[in-house]
Amino acid sequence: MSSMKQLSILIATIACVSVADAAFAQQMIPPGWSQFNPPPLAPPPSPKIEVPVVPRMNVPSQPHVQASRRSSFSDRINRCLDEAAAAGYGPGKRAAYSRACANR
Repeated sequence: MSSMKQLSILIATIACVSVADAAFAQQMIPPGWSQFNPPPLAPPPSPKIEVPVVPRMNVPSQPHVQASRRSSFSDRINRCLDEAAAAGYGPGKRAAYSRACANR
């Protein structure tokens, strides 16, 4: 009887070890993966962040140069019509002259 009891304990122990080994192997490999999968790639390097230059106080700044402002289209048309009238052009030639003059 004791040999029968020892045999059943041995079989139960082997069964427990084999079940525990299978459970341990499943924990090591994620579902859907194979043990032959390559390791995951390293993450890409983080982007380089540059801090903008902060203007200093009490330092003379660069002179601000403004481009010459062009007068409005209406002002240019009026000036060109006046020039055409002063030159003695008739109404048809004044219109053609003012269009060409205002768009240059």
